[in-house]
Amino acid sequence: MIPAKIDLDLLASGARELALDLSPTQLQQFSRYAELLIDWNLRFNLTSIVDPRDIVIKHFLDSLSVSRAIPSSSRKLIDVGAGAGLPSIPIKLARPDLSLTLLEATRKKCDFLKAVIAELQLTEVQVINTRAEEGGRLAEHREQYDIALARAVAEMPTLIEYLLPFVRVGGLALAQKSKEVLNDAQRAERALTTLGGRLSDIVSVSVPELNEVRYLVVVEKIAQTPEKYPRRTGVPSKKPLL
Repeated sequence: MIPAKIDLDLLASGARELALDLSPTQLQQFSRYAELLIDWNLRFNLTSIVDPRDIVIKHFLDSLSVSRAIPSSSRKLIDVGAGAGLPSIPIKLARPDLSLTLLEATRKKCDFLKAVIAELQLTEVQVINTRAEEGGRLAEHREQYDIALARAVAEMPTLIEYLLPFVRVGGLALAQKSKEVLNDAQRAERALTTLGGRLSDIVSVSVPELNEVRYLVVVEKIAQTPEKYPRRTGVPSKKPLL
């Protein structure tokens, strides 16, 4: 089967709208990433989005839109619930200076992420096969990151408990959301107070070629997370801090 090719001109022009200038080498990395995504998706479910144009818009440009909330001084980033590597691998491709940790609980998805890293010859990228509740208690990862991000893997009260334990004081937790973002953020007030965070901003993001509004919820880490958080596996989702 001849692999479907993505529209690199569309990707390049969309990235420029997001103030990112992708080199020919970077564009080819995105192209190979898309091929791997489509190929592996034939064997097991990584994503429901496999049309080449949709991959560019709904995966790559949507992921790159997060970069506007990442300070240029940030160096260490963790993607919690990384899945197929979105949004973090596109961000890494656009910003090779970042050190990236991909945290994912599903072994097959970790295998895919490792294949992408090897194929694209990415440096300073590691894959951790564990759940967020477990990873947030590991000394080598707890409060070690400038940025922790997630792509709408849970509602905000739960997501905050997943993310903030990884973030150093002064760093940021970022959550991509597409709807009901104000209500969701308000419901996270107790979680923020308990876990050492403060809602810094809710940024409305216009993704090129996408007729939907996206939001970035930006949370600043202002105090250390108490040692008893995150709670044991499954508790943050079953009993969120409301």
